[in-house]
Amino acid sequence: HFHSQRRTLLIGFYIGDEVDVKLMDPKKLKGPNVWPTDANCSMTDEQCRLFRETMERYRQEAVRVCMELVKSFAVSLTSNHPHLFDEYFTEPSTFIRLLHYSAEESAPSEGVYACGAHSDYGMLTLLLTDDNPGLQIQTNDGIWVDVPPKKGAFVVNIGDMFERWTNGLFKSTMHRVITPKGAKERFSVPFFFEPNFDALVECLESCCDEDNPAKYPPITAGQHLLNMYSSTHADFNASSKTS
Repeated sequence: HFHSQRRTLLIGFYIGDEVDVKLMDPKKLKGPNVWPTDANCSMTDEQCRLFRETMERYRQEAVRVCMELVKSFAVSLTSNHPHLFDEYFTEPSTFIRLLHYSAEESAPSEGVYACGAHSDYGMLTLLLTDDNPGLQIQTNDGIWVDVPPKKGAFVVNIGDMFERWTNGLFKSTMHRVITPKGAKERFSVPFFFEPNFDALVECLESCCDEDNPAKYPPITAGQHLLNMYSSTHADFNASSKTS
């Protein structure tokens, strides 16, 4: 996938939940992945097999980590109910993106970014990065600050969906990637973790009251994602079939 936004340049390989072609449902973002083979890429058959095995194992472990994070979020919201969200994640939707950023220097004043400012749509994002700088987050004051790479650690982004669920108590993280002068090519692996497609996302009782009513109407997790994809991707069509 080649992404262009203003002068945003990056190449990505996207991996969703693996679903047999007989059970594919584009309206629920479900379908088979297009895996590398020795016929469609320069890797050998063994390398392609190891790549798929690695990505599938990574997904399993990332889901485990994200479920622990979700439990921690639940405790912070309820004090004594770590399993508050369990029923909404019996079949979570997940997406892995393997991203390669150009070494071209960013020039924000001219609209040139490694990746333009945005927030993530879903529940949370587990981000693995290399040791190159570039990631920035925006503070509540609108100031952009660097997020230094830290070996052996993930960056965790709160997404728009969790902000809805908590009525704004947990803020979705606005972030971007700015490539500094003299930087190398940058690689990162965001893992997007979402509730069951049909899970109802509505304001938690602990996050609203008469003085602070719900700011967002209830919506299913899947419909929220479809709405966001439709509003930000001109070529997105949930009814289309994979080739």
